[in-house]
Amino acid sequence: MINKLKLDKVLMKVEKPARYIGMEKNSYKKDLNKVNVKFAFSFPDVYEVGMSHLGLQIIYNLINSVESFACERVFAPWVDMEREMRKEGIPLYSLESKEEVKNFDFLGFTLQYEMSYTNILNILDLSHIPFNSKDRDESFPIIIAGGSCAYNPEPLANFFDLFVIGEGEEVILELLNLYDELKKGPYSKDSFLMEASKIEGVYVPKFYNVSYNEDGTINEMYPLVANLPKVINKRYVIDLDRMYTPDKLIVPYIDTVHDRIALELFRGCTRGCRFCQAGILYRPIREKSVENLVKISENLVNNTGYDSISLMSLSSCDYSQLLLLTKELMRKYEDKKIGLSLPSLRLDSFSIDILKEIEKVRKSGLTFAPEAGSQRLRDVINKGVTEDDLVNAVTYAFEEGWSRVKLYFMIGLPTETDEDIMGIKDLAYLVKDIFFNRPNEERKGNFKVTASASCFVPKPFTPFQWYGQDTIDEFLRKIYMVKNSIKDKKVVFNYHDADLSYIEAIFARGDRRLSDLLVNAWRKGCKFDGWSDLFRYDLWLEALEESNIDGSFYANRTRDINEVLPWDFINSGVSKEFLIREYKNAIDGKTTDDCRNGCRACGITDCSMRGAYN
Repeated sequence: MINKLKLDKVLMKVEKPARYIGMEKNSYKKDLNKVNVKFAFSFPDVYEVGMSHLGLQIIYNLINSVESFACERVFAPWVDMEREMRKEGIPLYSLESKEEVKNFDFLGFTLQYEMSYTNILNILDLSHIPFNSKDRDESFPIIIAGGSCAYNPEPLANFFDLFVIGEGEEVILELLNLYDELKKGPYSKDSFLMEASKIEGVYVPKFYNVSYNEDGTINEMYPLVANLPKVINKRYVIDLDRMYTPDKLIVPYIDTVHDRIALELFRGCTRGCRFCQAGILYRPIREKSVENLVKISENLVNNTGYDSISLMSLSSCDYSQLLLLTKELMRKYEDKKIGLSLPSLRLDSFSIDILKEIEKVRKSGLTFAPEAGSQRLRDVINKGVTEDDLVNAVTYAFEEGWSRVKLYFMIGLPTETDEDIMGIKDLAYLVKDIFFNRPNEERKGNFKVTASASCFVPKPFTPFQWYGQDTIDEFLRKIYMVKNSIKDKKVVFNYHDADLSYIEAIFARGDRRLSDLLVNAWRKGCKFDGWSDLFRYDLWLEALEESNIDGSFYANRTRDINEVLPWDFINSGVSKEFLIREYKNAIDGKTTDDCRNGCRACGITDCSMRGAYN
């Protein structure tokens, strides 16, 4: 346990001490001397971001639901706290018991974003844990990772003992039970890893090797141990109504990114947007029943005190019983002034009846994601919405009193032209015109439309995984084309950092040879790279040069469909043949209909859509 006098001294000097003290409502405090397995769960970002992640809340409560297991939280200390910790010689510790991280049996990371990777190294360093798995013996925790970025684990393969591919609600307890059992006899780290590698969904990098071709592409990835699988199948929970769901959430003392109840309606998506990694990774679609969701909401409202419920899923308006659910929740909570909110809305799913239910308590902001400025490009990415959908949606919104609208776009999408790009401005101005073309007496509120554009990053397991990213210069040319064309103060244009998106793409499509780059960047001071004010592109360029890494080889190169990709050894459930077919359809501008209207033969064999809509 760390020195509490030193810690108290440090906390007096930092910006938000509540990030580092724990003791929140609904957190656990177990005696670590009386449990069999100690698990430290780390979200590699600042407290406010990590505490808004539903997956953390699920795994934290799940592990702690087992009496003989303890799960405690670890976040990346902000720069002021890190500076004081290093000055005072305070190692990184868990929030609940203030125990040093290196004294836990497991240190688990959730990988949600490639630009958090340097924070992982920083957390290991602050914990006095060697970076490379080969340098850690039994005295150190077993370092594991899961999350969406674990579907391409190779850039981090040298650092982690094992990865969980897929959903963790079942496999995490299988791993901890295995460890608990093996610790009763003669134990070795290698014996645990060998047994763990036999669990479906578990990948142990040290048991695999990679060979390369002369041109730098991958020749083959192969197991070093007999009888280990050449392909790792993802894990997923089949029945969400029977899945573990917490009846309480930790309630922070300070504001977080999402200060509300996150109610997960379903997993998966049937839409087939070709840029969307999550839409592939979380297939097949699985819904929770209305009865179960109402019960979950009741528990969470009673145990947290939150006054807002966010209906969360990849495309929440596609929940088959959404109108029934919203009516039931509003009937239950309207008098208590507990509001409902929906995340970014699909224009074609926009439901007047649902929004009428939601606005009974309060009007939340309206966010739509056309993604592309032209219909041609929306067809390329298979977005499946039209300009008429946007017109109908905002017209209704303005009639009902909304006056502020956010529109999300991407720049750099495959086959994009300047005409497609200027469509971003055109759609934003169209929304403005719809508002001001209404009679003066019908205009409510102070109008503003915000168009935000991110830089497209090709991701593994999408039809665009082969497509090369735009260069930084090309991103900037397109961004300023839009920016310079907008002259109206009622129209705001925001855009993402092209330099950051370039580094993100390198790691998104990277392989094992990037580990030295990551270490070199961290040594130069790179951390919190997802935060624009802390991102240091100049240091990343230095690290690329010193590591002899050509970033364009990973980010900007369009890959042949026959090339062996770093993540090809992972089975996401969706076949490569389907992705190739969708890639070719995209280039040809052909759309693919929603799975709900008939099976598209994506490779998922146990999908409810196959029987329900055929």
